[in-house]
Amino acid sequence: MKGDSTGARAAFSAARLQQEQVVSADPNDGSALCFLGLIDASLGRKEEALEQARRAVELLPVTKDALDGAEILYFYAVICAWTGESDLAMEQLKILTKIPAGVSYGEIRLDPFWDPLRGDPRFEQIVASLTSKPDPR
Repeated sequence: MKGDSTGARAAFSAARLQQEQVVSADPNDGSALCFLGLIDASLGRKEEALEQARRAVELLPVTKDALDGAEILYFYAVICAWTGESDLAMEQLKILTKIPAGVSYGEIRLDPFWDPLRGDPRFEQIVASLTSKPDPR
């Protein structure tokens, strides 16, 4: 966000090494795997990021854990957006708008996570659909 891509890449590379150790210690921890996916998406490792995110959703689906599962699905959508998989990101966002712990208007409207989707009419429609819903949090 600051425009320091070299510094960001170095920081994400260092974070990746640490997060990889966390995942190695517990490969069934969906949250840890999802965060590794975010790091990989930031490093341009698209296939690895998407695979990690899909696996995280499988490990902890919303049907199994309404709160943590929703958080993982949220970051799966972010990973999809960051890796250029807009259609897949939109699918996840549509699901997130229908669940109580999914996504709120303020998050989706203001969070820079969603910058890759801004201007896409489907994304703007999702944002608009949340303006009339009260935030359950």
